[in-house]
Amino acid sequence: MSQPEQKKNKPERRLFGTDGVRGVANQEPMTSEMALKLGRAIARVLQDPIAQPDNGSGRRRPPSLTKILGGDTEHRYKILIGKDTRLSGYMLETALASGICSMGADVQLVGPMPTPGVAFLTRSMRADAGVVISASHNPYQDNGIKFFSWDGFKLPDEVEARMEQMIFNGETEQNRPTASKIGKAFRISDAVGRYIVFLKNCFPRHLTLEGLRIVTDCGHGAAYRVVPEVLSELGAEVIPLGVQPDGENINRRCGALYPETAREVLLHEHADFAVSLDGDADRAMFIDETGDILDGDQVLAMCAKDMHEKGTLKRATVVATVMSNLGLELALRDLGVKLLRTEVGDRYVVEQMLAGGHNLGGEQSGHIVFLDHNTTGDGAITCLQVLALLMEKGKRLSELKNVMTRLPQVLINVRVKEKKSFSGMPRVQQTMAKVQKDHRERGRMLVRYSGTELLARVMLEGENEDKVKQMAGEIAEAIRAEVGV
Repeated sequence: MSQPEQKKNKPERRLFGTDGVRGVANQEPMTSEMALKLGRAIARVLQDPIAQPDNGSGRRRPPSLTKILGGDTEHRYKILIGKDTRLSGYMLETALASGICSMGADVQLVGPMPTPGVAFLTRSMRADAGVVISASHNPYQDNGIKFFSWDGFKLPDEVEARMEQMIFNGETEQNRPTASKIGKAFRISDAVGRYIVFLKNCFPRHLTLEGLRIVTDCGHGAAYRVVPEVLSELGAEVIPLGVQPDGENINRRCGALYPETAREVLLHEHADFAVSLDGDADRAMFIDETGDILDGDQVLAMCAKDMHEKGTLKRATVVATVMSNLGLELALRDLGVKLLRTEVGDRYVVEQMLAGGHNLGGEQSGHIVFLDHNTTGDGAITCLQVLALLMEKGKRLSELKNVMTRLPQVLINVRVKEKKSFSGMPRVQQTMAKVQKDHRERGRMLVRYSGTELLARVMLEGENEDKVKQMAGEIAEAIRAEVGV
């Protein structure tokens, strides 16, 4: 069994988790005051040397024409802001824009937009940074703020750490511009249309979705306009769900966390295919025509097999996290494909992909990254790639999913009052040691804290499901006794 891999030399975080800043809207840290400070920090950090180096990835920002020609015109930074459909998005959007403008940078407001759409628009519109206001799969009362660099990739840990430093040491309160140097805000009215065109261009031109009935559950989130329209324009008959956001119903018994909702409609309507997206549409879950729910591991296996056969899977490698099922690793091994694991978080998957020159990676939760198309997990692109695979092979999803067999995997979430080190919990250590000793079968154990919530996650895999459930329960109970709520 393996333990989680740790990211070396990762800066200590006070605000940022694995996916930006997140919390209950209008409570610390997710207040309008903090959004204002984060807006000032992102505008200020763009001028900092730490935001300029390429860190070996080839991601150095190209110089402006003014600089090349030796002009003295000062570069005016441009920062793009998108959001999902949460009620609190209005409050945070206004505060962020105010903070950015107060530091002399301009703001481009694109409104409700999937997180990967913001990544795409940031680089296509030549913005210096992109901001997403979203708490992803969390309930509506939560919200979050995450940042993209000019190239559409998430900000490195080091840059986020520098932003935190600026906020807490008061740097963002200094040297504010005045008069005409204060920034302006512009609303981009055709942002959704730009993203839709981009997505359609990611689908093979020689294929069509004519004849398919597809259930699309957008979770009342940011993709409520985008995905149904894309699939419809490509020829599918779309049965839309979760496309009536009211500010409070995002992720409510729908979307990627509740694929059963789409499953029920698929079976009732005798549809061919269903996709469920989360609130910011960076992850997707699929349901085949029989009603079986597929996760990200199965999607990775299917796409890896196809890309490997075509010779397009770079370095014959897939990048996934420590949470991915052992069945994925075994299936890829049979195909002659290597699996690299990272710690949990799609940002770390992408970092490993960039470092190793890989083009396919993702998470079991449904974040799938096709670096040939976009810079982050994109639920719409994942959907289009799976559909293209179906049409090219002339097979149903129930047939294609058989490329891997999932080993029994048990995941237990334990709500905790604090994230105390597991090494300092004698009962937890004793229980984990006992499980390590007793569990002789092929399998894995992973015990970690959530990066976004006060949760401890216990994951066990093995060939005997009943035994795995028992052992996972023992570890969870030990954690609950030590730090449980």
